[in-house]
Amino acid sequence: MQNMRMPEQEAAEDIFFGQAVMIWARWFVILAGALIALWAAESIAELALAIGFVVVLMGINFFVHGRYLMERPANRSLLLLVAVVDTAIITLIVLAWQGRTGMESPFFIFYYPMVLAFAFVFPPAMAVGYTLVVIAAYLGANFLTDPGILISSRSLEALTMRLITLAAMGALGAYYWRVQRNRRRLAAEGSAERVELSASAN
Repeated sequence: MQNMRMPEQEAAEDIFFGQAVMIWARWFVILAGALIALWAAESIAELALAIGFVVVLMGINFFVHGRYLMERPANRSLLLLVAVVDTAIITLIVLAWQGRTGMESPFFIFYYPMVLAFAFVFPPAMAVGYTLVVIAAYLGANFLTDPGILISSRSLEALTMRLITLAAMGALGAYYWRVQRNRRRLAAEGSAERVELSASAN
């Protein structure tokens, strides 16, 4: 019976302990977003737009962080929804930042901590799916802002490098997830063996 419950227990532990990583990754994005907005804004309208997105992210993260501190952590569905909202907001920033959209937007870097944190928490199959969604969102944002991006070899090279590093971020997170899962299993097996030896000795 214990072995049959193990996968469910492991998945619950991933969500419970891993969401702290997603929370702090989001706080990093919020802080960095506010700093970049203050540094890169060229008008009050641009600053208000960027700060508006940052405030939305803050509101979401306060809600998730507050639940976690009150020992009512978010479940898998809520974390998935929040990850999708994060991706949508970052993509809108890449699309809407006046004068610096698409490849010119510095806000694409916010995809990286989101992809890495997601891969730390969710199984590799879901991490791969989320990484592909982020890559598709960034590709779409670039094609919408500059349909002729495929013509420019310099832009295409830069875009390819960014997509490769995004994919690598997801892959590294998934690899770390597997390493941690194996460590927990080995620790659990060792603990079970010690209990059995102690019981047999008594």
